[in-house]
Amino acid sequence: MAVRLIVVDDHRLLAEALASALKLRGHRVLAATAPAAGSAELVIGRAPEVCLLGTSRPADPGAFDPVVRIKQERPQVAVVVLGPVPSPRGIAAAFAAGASGYVRHDERIEGVERAMVKARAGESAVAPQLLQGAFAELLNPAAAPDDEGARLLEMLTPREVEVLVRVAEGEDTRLIAAGMGIAPSTARTHVQRVLMKLGVGSRLEAAALAARTGLLDRASVTGADDGM
Repeated sequence: MAVRLIVVDDHRLLAEALASALKLRGHRVLAATAPAAGSAELVIGRAPEVCLLGTSRPADPGAFDPVVRIKQERPQVAVVVLGPVPSPRGIAAAFAAGASGYVRHDERIEGVERAMVKARAGESAVAPQLLQGAFAELLNPAAAPDDEGARLLEMLTPREVEVLVRVAEGEDTRLIAAGMGIAPSTARTHVQRVLMKLGVGSRLEAAALAARTGLLDRASVTGADDGM
């Protein structure tokens, strides 16, 4: 039985090629368009039975925002995601957004067709092993590591980063001022601001914190990049 659908993808050529293949198999393709990020309005307006939504980066933040919008406005539309060999996080994100299925980009056209039919019937259109990984990710999400050094570095201005490096190297206020070409009073103000932002009470504590979190290594890389 023919499926009424819309095909969208990050790449127009892929969308049009898949649409042509499905038309040859007797399905009614209402539209084939790109990019996937701007597809929600079209799908909401045309109200197909199935939307095939291709994405090259399923784990990216916001990759499935169109799915959320479609399901809010047209909950009867079944969305099947076409993506690369996925990570569990990408699969989990697709289903959490409301997708009915996930099919790998390297699947044969028969596999895409089966997924469309299953999704239209209200079934989950995804390989069992992919679904298992998705549920595991949803139930036990992997927490992103807290990169304290990067977080602290973002709190400091470039001038304050230089001050922190000099403090860690043991320079006193006079040497900091001379090395940076500023007045000692200005150098002292910079030091106090660094201590306040880092939440420490002394230069020694600031140096220890910078070393422990890798902030000094990051500051050196940033300084090298800035000098290029």
